[in-house]
Amino acid sequence: MAHIVILGAGIGGMHCAYELKAALGNKHKITVVNASDNFYFVPSNPWVAIGWRSREDISFQLNPHLRKKNIHFIKGICTKIDTDNQCLILNNQQQLHYDFLVIATGPKLDFSMVPGAGPSAYSASICTTDHAELAWERYQRCLYEPGPIVIGTLPGASCFAPAYEYAFIIDADLRKRKIRHQFPITLVTAEPYIGHMGLSGVGDSKNAMESELRKYHINWISNARITKLDADQVFCEEVNPDGSILKSHSLEYNFTMMIPPFRGVDAVASVPGLCESNGFVIVDEYYRSPMYSNIYSAGICVSLSVCDATPVPTGTPKTGFLIESMVTAIVSNIVNAINGKEPESKSSMNAICLMDMGDSGIAFTVMPLLPPRNVAWMKKGKWVHTAKIAFEKYYLHKMKKGTSEPLYEKYFLKMLGIER
Repeated sequence: MAHIVILGAGIGGMHCAYELKAALGNKHKITVVNASDNFYFVPSNPWVAIGWRSREDISFQLNPHLRKKNIHFIKGICTKIDTDNQCLILNNQQQLHYDFLVIATGPKLDFSMVPGAGPSAYSASICTTDHAELAWERYQRCLYEPGPIVIGTLPGASCFAPAYEYAFIIDADLRKRKIRHQFPITLVTAEPYIGHMGLSGVGDSKNAMESELRKYHINWISNARITKLDADQVFCEEVNPDGSILKSHSLEYNFTMMIPPFRGVDAVASVPGLCESNGFVIVDEYYRSPMYSNIYSAGICVSLSVCDATPVPTGTPKTGFLIESMVTAIVSNIVNAINGKEPESKSSMNAICLMDMGDSGIAFTVMPLLPPRNVAWMKKGKWVHTAKIAFEKYYLHKMKKGTSEPLYEKYFLKMLGIER
């Protein structure tokens, strides 16, 4: 009997557990290790940070749902991966041996590069549900002290859509309250241009996104290197294509939210030969470590090439659809390895993003993720907002039931009428 340990219980980790169980049945043992008792649907965090959702709306307890599928669950933090002895050392000193390890930890949030950034300092965050709840508290205080709002992405960020989302849904919320005129909003982004999204753009995303920002009176600064924050100002340098400083800005704010760059978590990043310098796991085309043939990885913690070099560093986003396709490949390749066969499955490397705008939205699809592409598709409309709400309910319902289906593919590709 093989023991497969999955480190992390986000979108990647949970799908991996369910797909492995469907593929292997009870002939092999599957264990999920996660720092929290709960699964959180991270794409809904911007709604939590505006008070449109609560923690309970977007989460469920892991153990009861995993146990129904005869999947073991351990709440704990991995402090070390001992590859020589094939075991994880947890924070309670428990040792967990594995035959195969799937790393799906998600990222470490690195606010440290910019003084004053992060929830423990001056800027809110929506990267975790804990952070989103704190953002909602700060936003509520802001409502009683009208003034400027600054939404930004720090140098090296890769997750741009949530920053746009949050700016747009704040605009929508303030309009519903009839107080939008009291809150100037500015988007400050590391992207070389609006609509780049870490993807070198998607179709005519530059003009489309600029048009939407103008429509909703949201100012912007692109090619922006945020250098520091203090209690009431964001300092940034707007740079030229060659990286030289074009203009320096100091933006006053009453409320600010910043998306940080991501890094690999410490226990993973410290394994010799497993990761790049940023702590992301190096994988081959089968999502297997070239150094350790029984270690696989999926999700944000995986190292991917950037789409293009930008004056201010940016990363490549990893969406739920892409993560699911990584997991499907990993499951097939682990099954092959158990049966003494070589890996053969690869990810489709396609990505889909629904960006909510409060009462409208924009849908992006790129196939594959990195250009040149077979499909670069973008559509706007109120249906996107409705579709994202429906998908949230559909996804949480299916995950509670323990489905092994690729939910993003099943829902989005059919809904959008896109051929793979």
